[in-house]
Amino acid sequence: MLTVDYLPQRRRKHKKGRVVIQKRASKGTSIEKREKKVLRRETFGDWEMDCVIGKPGNSKTLLVFTERKTRYEIIEVLKTHTSGEVVKALNRIEKRYGSSFFDIFKTITVDNGSEFADYEGMEKALYRVGNRTKIYYCHPSAPHERGSNEVCNKLIRRFYPRGTDFDKVINKKQVKDVEFWVNTYPRKIFNGACALEMFEAELAKLGYDTG
Repeated sequence: MLTVDYLPQRRRKHKKGRVVIQKRASKGTSIEKREKKVLRRETFGDWEMDCVIGKPGNSKTLLVFTERKTRYEIIEVLKTHTSGEVVKALNRIEKRYGSSFFDIFKTITVDNGSEFADYEGMEKALYRVGNRTKIYYCHPSAPHERGSNEVCNKLIRRFYPRGTDFDKVINKKQVKDVEFWVNTYPRKIFNGACALEMFEAELAKLGYDTG
């Protein structure tokens, strides 16, 4: 007999009640100052960033980027769940994309986790004076403000369920295979096209060769 337990994503019942929006206590720019067009997904290059973690006590973590318009996903392996490792991951991605990074990563929205505390390090460019991107912080306890991230994280959890020992099973090649699967998964929202196709179409509009 088929039950909801077989579904990759089950519907949850939400309790009704007053929603309390807290103000950010830490430094950094609030999502309230982010341009409204980002919310409407009108522009390419606006990302959400989050961490997918293993069982308690694990050092390794998955740093996950989701581009809001195309739902394209980048997954990076962190050696430790720290702000320093997050900055190193952004440095790697900037090196990978070169000068195109500044066109592709215009904004990044994160939660208030300690691993995202170094907004200056995340924003600072490696190869030019000034910043490479703009970091915005969600309100505390507001995962819906990173909705695309949350949906894609559930796809990743098909391969790495909660409680998985990341220190034992995570390796870069396998993670990139998962990344490719997520990016080539047909999306109903795109009439059967995948995130990779949508992402490459946006790159082509910017004049970048995707061949």
